[in-house]
Amino acid sequence: MTMHNEELRLPSNDWRAYQGVLSRRVFAFLLDYAIIVLLWIPAAVVVFFLGILTLGLGFMLYPALFAIVAMLYFGLTVGGREQASPGMRLMGLAIARTDGRPMDFLTAIVHLVIFWIANALLTPLILLIGLFTDRSRLLHDLLIGTVTVRRDMY
Repeated sequence: MTMHNEELRLPSNDWRAYQGVLSRRVFAFLLDYAIIVLLWIPAAVVVFFLGILTLGLGFMLYPALFAIVAMLYFGLTVGGREQASPGMRLMGLAIARTDGRPMDFLTAIVHLVIFWIANALLTPLILLIGLFTDRSRLLHDLLIGTVTVRRDMY
């Protein structure tokens, strides 16, 4: 499989592309999780009827339903053409891979899962990492090879 040069898009090295990214990420996070909660409600209704149709087996999806909805949401949006979730787009942000390749569905989900693990272990210290790294990268960005950048500078 060959990679064409026009498909590669390296993130900016200009410091202005990362100015204010941490605070924008916090607001994007809050917006995205509000949207996920709104998407979870109809998903819960579907699982309810699925549970009735499967004589109770479908109800086993409830404990993982929020995670499933969140993974689909971020996989389809961050791993999609815009390279950003709706909350990130509203805050003027996008995610870029440091190797220049576009984010795909699986990479977006791995990014999310590593964020959840890091957040569970380091809360509330997870944002402090961004104050001391280049380009305001957080732990999950460093581990997966991504950077969050302002869309107008990307």
